[in-house]
Amino acid sequence: MSEKKQEESLEFRTEVQQLLNILANSLYTEREIFLRELVSNGSDALHRIQFEMLTNRDILDPDAELAIHLDLNEDEHTLTISDTGTGMTREELIENLGTIAHSGAMAFLNSLGEGQGPEDIIGQFGVGFYSVFTVAEEVSVTTRSYQPEEQAWRWTSKGDSHFTLSPSDKETRGTVIEVKLKEDALEFATAWRLEQIVKTHSDYVSFPIYLKDKVINHQTALWRELPRDIEESDYIDFYRQLTLDFEAPLLHIHLVTDAPVNIRGLLFLPRQRERSFLRLRPDYGLKLYSKKILIQEYNKDLLPEYLGFIDGVVDSEDIPLNISRETVQRNPVIRQIKRALTSRVTKGLRELADEKPDDYRTFWLEFGPYIKQGVTTDPASHKDLLPLLRFHSSSSSDDLVSLADYVDRMPEEQESIYYILGSDRESVAHSPHLDYFRGHDIEVLYLLDPLDGFMIQALPEYASKSFHNVDDAELELPPDSESKPEAKKGTDQADLELLIDRFKHTLADRVADVRESHLLTDSPCRLVSSEAGPERDLQRVRHMLGQEIPVDPRLMELNRHHPLIQNMASLASSQMDDPTGDATLTQSIEQLFENMLVLEGLHPNPALMVPRIHSLLEVATRA
Repeated sequence: MSEKKQEESLEFRTEVQQLLNILANSLYTEREIFLRELVSNGSDALHRIQFEMLTNRDILDPDAELAIHLDLNEDEHTLTISDTGTGMTREELIENLGTIAHSGAMAFLNSLGEGQGPEDIIGQFGVGFYSVFTVAEEVSVTTRSYQPEEQAWRWTSKGDSHFTLSPSDKETRGTVIEVKLKEDALEFATAWRLEQIVKTHSDYVSFPIYLKDKVINHQTALWRELPRDIEESDYIDFYRQLTLDFEAPLLHIHLVTDAPVNIRGLLFLPRQRERSFLRLRPDYGLKLYSKKILIQEYNKDLLPEYLGFIDGVVDSEDIPLNISRETVQRNPVIRQIKRALTSRVTKGLRELADEKPDDYRTFWLEFGPYIKQGVTTDPASHKDLLPLLRFHSSSSSDDLVSLADYVDRMPEEQESIYYILGSDRESVAHSPHLDYFRGHDIEVLYLLDPLDGFMIQALPEYASKSFHNVDDAELELPPDSESKPEAKKGTDQADLELLIDRFKHTLADRVADVRESHLLTDSPCRLVSSEAGPERDLQRVRHMLGQEIPVDPRLMELNRHHPLIQNMASLASSQMDDPTGDATLTQSIEQLFENMLVLEGLHPNPALMVPRIHSLLEVATRA
């Protein structure tokens, strides 16, 4: 054993006080983090001695339990954190606790002064230990190296301009940190608070953490186990513990990868967005760990926002940490992890759709808008996201169809994917725009969500098939594959032209034009967009969202074969000498136009139609 030395007082450099103020007031936003840092340091020391003992048994206390102990004295306002790790020699003590105090301090402060953020100086100064001064009046570190011949030493500081070093009579291997708490930090001398912090930040440290002779951490992290060793019930239990959700998840994904980046993780797809009053999340994001130490409660950088409904944990030894371990670097490693997780989640959703369609339907009804958001905002992910889309359609009852289903059912001569926008399934099913498509057995997708109007603008095509709205005035439709019987005789051309003039006169600038339809079969008329393009669809979306916007004039098409149009044409013909016409015909034109607005979901106030309907009923019942 080396010769003992007397206590010596060493001066910190003058900038250290400034540094400690920065640590206390800027870098560590939650003071409880100090315990996580000290426990993590103890865990690192235990890992090092564990590795050392693989090849060397000539160490101090070879049979000592590898553990961390927390002790407190509420009366004395002290907290003690001890471990049986490698311990430190005098030189190591000065190096590990004096890095900032000597050569590192000015460089650290200069880095901050040059505008570098915490992410730019990660790992250069090892300031985790100094977080203790956010809660401590005084700190003493007593340590003895695992090397049998080394002397034990005691390091003491109040976080001011100096620290002391003195020999110690500690006989066992490891490190003991004694913290004299500040008056405003006495909560950290209570057992329940310490256990709460350990459960939150250090529950999966590999070594036991004792508090009053009781182990308070789980130690085993499920995500670091091999999938083949885990039962389905283990995943469900872990999910319930993680989320407080009483139901089992729809899907779990267990990741174990080492290349190109180390990832250990468990991701879960819940059944509902909010599962219970206990499950209301203050934020979204994954729990992020490094070596089983919690770094962030809600990390938003590891999945895109449109997958924010995914719960779970991710652990990676490759993640560089910032000074306080409270955020991760924005660097290529994080981007690699994000790509890997995103790809694995979308793959898992596709597998769920193929293997468990009922579960996928449950997912889609809850979380479909998130996938639509991804399609709208992330064109680069279309290859992964488009197979996940589901729609109601004119050919499905209550089933949801994918784009692949639609394309597989298309007639050979069909070149486009047709869709209709609306507010609900019942109204679009009765839309006059579908007359031609029903008659020719052509499927039309129902886009009923306000998001659909935005999403469809981001979908130029799928499987080389372009998307077309069925209310496009110049819509090119597939030619009839077989000859059709001649349509029944309709309104005389002269009478039809006269009726068209009456429509134009009555509706004036509310319509862009009135003309005969060549597509309608069952409906008397329809309103079609005079111009195609994104603004046409977005107008409908804004109206569905309750925004007060003027409706651009549309083209009105009349079906000369419909009895209502025939009757109105006859009435117009009988009034040739009076262009202003009979009030009944004028009211009928107004009512027919507003009926179409209702079907289109564009009427600003349908209640205004009631007096006119009453008036028309009077005429009908009088006859």
